[in-house]
Amino acid sequence: FGMPSALFPAFALHRLGGDAATVGYLYAAPYAGALAGSLVSGWTSHVRRQGLAVTFWACLWGAAIGGFGLTTSLWPALVMLAVAGGADFYSAVLRSVILLRATPDHLRGRLKGIEFMQVASAPSLGDLEAGVLASLTSLRFAVVSGGVLCIAGCVVTALALPGFLRYDASEPDA
Repeated sequence: FGMPSALFPAFALHRLGGDAATVGYLYAAPYAGALAGSLVSGWTSHVRRQGLAVTFWACLWGAAIGGFGLTTSLWPALVMLAVAGGADFYSAVLRSVILLRATPDHLRGRLKGIEFMQVASAPSLGDLEAGVLASLTSLRFAVVSGGVLCIAGCVVTALALPGFLRYDASEPDA
């Protein structure tokens, strides 16, 4: 629920004073951040505490989305979205590694299917949530609250699943 892409046209017009090109830049920025992150992603193969790393990157995603919601000019907005895209990339890479490594062979296909379903459907649900919340409150509140709730969700998940937070890729039974 953190990514407010459905709100990009309204955000470009009302918060940034932009036009259709501005909307295009907003849509492209997270992918630019993910591309930049992928170009320097070699270090991820050395991460031992992958659960902690996923939590960190997911929190950074939320913070960047919240920061995006507070911006009033294009370049800071693009930087925040690019940071969010990079953080999402690293979180996704590490989540996939954990899933593939910790899942028994006979369940791997099913769990990858569930992960794919989540990755494909969650953004649409987030767009619905962001649009409804923006219509009930404000554009800024809808965006910033999504980032804050993402961080809160990470904290709740870390408290509820301490084994995930402690997941260590160097342990053979991990």
